Amino acid sequence: MWLLSVLTSKVWASFWPILIFATTPLRKVVCSAMALSAKLQLRQSQSLVMTPQLMQSIKLLQMTHAELAQFIDEEIERNPLLARDESGEGPPNQVERRNSAAGGADPDDLSNAPDDGLLSSDLETNSGSIAGKLDTSLENVFPDDPGRSDKLTADLQAQWKSAPAGRTASADGDDFALEAVAAAKPTLRDHVQAQISLTFNDGVDLVIAGELADALDETGYMRGDCAEITERLGIALERVEAVLRQCQKFEPTGLFARDLAECLAIQLAERDRLDPAMEAFVDNLQLLAKRDFAALKKICGVGEDDLVDMLAEIRALDPKPGTAFTSSTAAEITPDVTVSPAADGSWAIELNPEALPRVLIDQQYYKRVFPSVPGEDQDFLSNCLHDANWLTRSLDQRAKTIMKVAAEIVRRQDAFLIYGISHLKPMTLKMVADAISMHESTVSRVTANKYMATQRGVFELRFFFSQAISAGDDGEAHSSSAIRHRISELIDAESPQSVLSDDAIVDILKKENVEIARRTVAKYRESMNIPSSVQRRREKRARAVADGQ
Repeated sequence: MWLLSVLTSKVWASFWPILIFATTPLRKVVCSAMALSAKLQLRQSQSLVMTPQLMQSIKLLQMTHAELAQFIDEEIERNPLLARDESGEGPPNQVERRNSAAGGADPDDLSNAPDDGLLSSDLETNSGSIAGKLDTSLENVFPDDPGRSDKLTADLQAQWKSAPAGRTASADGDDFALEAVAAAKPTLRDHVQAQISLTFNDGVDLVIAGELADALDETGYMRGDCAEITERLGIALERVEAVLRQCQKFEPTGLFARDLAECLAIQLAERDRLDPAMEAFVDNLQLLAKRDFAALKKICGVGEDDLVDMLAEIRALDPKPGTAFTSSTAAEITPDVTVSPAADGSWAIELNPEALPRVLIDQQYYKRVFPSVPGEDQDFLSNCLHDANWLTRSLDQRAKTIMKVAAEIVRRQDAFLIYGISHLKPMTLKMVADAISMHESTVSRVTANKYMATQRGVFELRFFFSQAISAGDDGEAHSSSAIRHRISELIDAESPQSVLSDDAIVDILKKENVEIARRTVAKYRESMNIPSSVQRRREKRARAVADGQ
């Protein structure tokens, strides 16, 4: 036992220096970690910072005409130094020239500017039309004359419309035309409500019919749920469905249908043509969408001649009976750029004055009010003046950028303007950006929702950009838009006996020196909502039989 303890002590004595040596680096690391502390260091770095004004300038660049007009109206309401210029007078870029005439002074400093009342940022390249102020007061147009018995009352005056163009109203009112008074077009709800009042006498039925009318969409379909109406009103489902069946007899026929099949069935029943074969036809409209006429003949149990007659009857129906009361019209497009042939054979490119805002800065008001207001108000006016000058510069820069991009597009698409879409050339955003020394994202913002008026129509600027399709024999590449147009022409010209397949279209295009794959032809065809060759053959044969009869 004594010997074992002695040996153990000697072994530990021999390993003890090794353990101390091994733990020394660890102790140094622990000491170093305990020496960590927070320190202040100066470091220089570069980063792109988007200031609020820079962000707003970018937004201005991609705004449409309507959005820009709304933004300027909001700025005019917020900024007392801004106003719209409706006169159309004054040379272009008046603000920039006056600032440069002041010896290159800060545009926010108006101490050296001439005291002419208003500074104008006229962004038009050509002078616009002069819009005079018209006195449209009803008191001036219709003077009160108690001696005349045919005078309009106040209510009629409020409803009276403007006289037709080219006609003026005399002081005694002899030149007024009754045809100028037009009643408002009835809406779908007004039309349905009038029929509800004539059809139902019971108060409960009137309430149910009103609920059903509230569920109508603009096309005349009833999008509500009868079970939900039953639960909400606490009425039996049978009574709600009975009222619905009465409403489905309203004019125009097909109102209050819950789907397309029911809408067509209502119209066919009104014509006494809803026989079992036609019911089967209406219940399988998905086969009609697929042009599967063989399956339709089998399901309906009719021959080819009868099926053609049924197709003709279906085409004569109205799938959206409520659209006859839709009063909304398509929004008018205001082109931002106009392109017309010049006298020397080139193209005249101009910014559309109607799409360019004209903003005035009232410097006279600023000079008169600024010295007499407290310090806080002076700061407010200074900020307003700075914002007004920034807005005019941004609008001017926006117009110049649009002009640069439009000019480059016209230069590259000269053949399209002369010969049409078949000569549209492939073009990308990067190609235009490199040509005018701008960033690709800037060109993308400029071409978004901007329109160009040409002798071939009004086109969005994005229309002129398309991918390139390679040509055979190392020829010039073709535009994908031109290829789509060519595919559409080939399909429109095909006959029922010789419907072109995708492979046949590929062969025709190869003969025209266009290298394109079959899957690309199929993709372009589907993007134009053109069915396959099998479906087109069925539809064209059916139409040919119908035309022959």
